Amino acid sequence: MDIKNWMIGDFHIHSRFSRACSKNIDFENLAKWAKIKGLNLLGTGDFTHPVWLEEIKKLKSNGKGFYYLNDFPFIITGEISLMYTQGRGRRIHLVLLVPSIEIAEKINSYLDTQGRRDYDGRPIFKLPGDEFVRKMMKISTEIEIIPAHIWTPWFGVFGSMSGFDSLKECFKEQFENVHAIETGISSDPEMNWRIKELENKAIVSFSDAHSFWPFRLGREATIFKKCDSFKEIIEQIRGNDFIGTIETEPAYGKYHWDGHRNCNFSCSPEKTKELNGICPVCKKPLTIGVDNRVEQLAENPIGFKAKNEKPFHKLLPLHEIISLCFGFNMQSKKVWDVYNNLIKEFENEFNILLNVSKEELLSENVDDKLANLIIKNRQQKIKVKPGYDGEYGEALLGEQQSTLFS
Repeated sequence: MDIKNWMIGDFHIHSRFSRACSKNIDFENLAKWAKIKGLNLLGTGDFTHPVWLEEIKKLKSNGKGFYYLNDFPFIITGEISLMYTQGRGRRIHLVLLVPSIEIAEKINSYLDTQGRRDYDGRPIFKLPGDEFVRKMMKISTEIEIIPAHIWTPWFGVFGSMSGFDSLKECFKEQFENVHAIETGISSDPEMNWRIKELENKAIVSFSDAHSFWPFRLGREATIFKKCDSFKEIIEQIRGNDFIGTIETEPAYGKYHWDGHRNCNFSCSPEKTKELNGICPVCKKPLTIGVDNRVEQLAENPIGFKAKNEKPFHKLLPLHEIISLCFGFNMQSKKVWDVYNNLIKEFENEFNILLNVSKEELLSENVDDKLANLIIKNRQQKIKVKPGYDGEYGEALLGEQQSTLFS
């Protein structure tokens, strides 16, 4: 696989100032682990937070919208939560890509007229989606606004609990100023191709990482053509001219199937229909996951190929594969030792997941079972017990696969 022209970017990340995020997130750790992962470009995340913005300002600008820590580039990004009433309660998250510090400060000045920014890296504002996009376009037409993890139940624009049934319903006359959507971990491009409304929208993927560890950072990413400016990145998104995406297996996501975490119950959309949407344990309505929600809104059949389709790679993180192989916790010393040895031999995680052959792995004394799993992962042959209601999916070995997916 020729990756010399690739620039792999992850723009949906967070700082230590966002809720439920690692307190050790700083630009040094982000740049270090991005290189180990194989990422070439990161978003800063959380530019709306006053303290984090001051740290962003310490990065060195190339005058073209890239901001460097030593040799590693960032672009300015953040996530906004909009919570408002439109017919019923709506809660949507949007990722913002911003061309410069100056534009970031103009956005923040506007947000200061609407509420506070200092309490969380992902601030909440009582603004409708269309009004927010309209105001951003007045500040700068270079701002890119991407609906985040669009299918997740609670904060996706198509979410089952608080979203809309279409982008046009949410963004109204600003629909044309929304050029892309983010798949989220519980969906992949094929699932999104089933929605006719998205046929002229770019489908991008980012991690929504809450830490810098490589099993979070870059677990989903977008593959761009190499460049050195914000303008070129935005042109690739708006022109649907990037190379492709890296996705996790959607079942790995925390909201793929329906269920109740507290009841330890999950099920497929078909089973939910049999149950009339009611949990058999607590007798309350199930949290409807992404797979079911896609089926509700889909106009195109399963397997439909969109005219704007891009190649994508479905991969579980390397830590997950090592954990599956040896039966140790993903953050155990054993898993880290194996991981670090692989990185030492093969440069970075994406190189291992996408490129290194089985023969090369075995030549460096990589465990035969692990080498096979790395190749199976690349071939999308590792089954995953679907995640649901906030619980991650679980990768399965062969004997478990045959039991669950007969």
